[in-house]
Amino acid sequence: MASRSKPKRGAGASLFWDLLTFDRLMTNSVIHLIYWAGLGVIALGAFGTIGAAVGVALREESLMGLMLAIPVLVAGLLVVGALILLWRSFCEFYVAIFRLSDDLHVLRQQADAERLAPPRPAAARPAPPQT
Repeated sequence: MASRSKPKRGAGASLFWDLLTFDRLMTNSVIHLIYWAGLGVIALGAFGTIGAAVGVALREESLMGLMLAIPVLVAGLLVVGALILLWRSFCEFYVAIFRLSDDLHVLRQQADAERLAPPRPAAARPAPPQT
């Protein structure tokens, strides 16, 4: 693989060039935005769960309505908690995958540099003793 030399550019042009050639990935910043957007959706689900529990309690004016609303609230908040943990682990998985990709890119560059470097002369080995 031939090494390509990058012409010198300014900071903005370098960033633009890296994004066009996929030398620099923008997934770290994008994954943070996706994570917070997902947490917002999960928060909307939590508010919906609370609203459903309050709705059940208000619909039934007796003690039975309250007895139904408490399990709905508890179960809904447990599901929301599980969703938050799953969403966090999903986003961390993608960050880990892309960091592995960055590490492999660096290892490939090092291997190419070693391959293109002139070979070093082999050190003379002493002859094994004869018995």
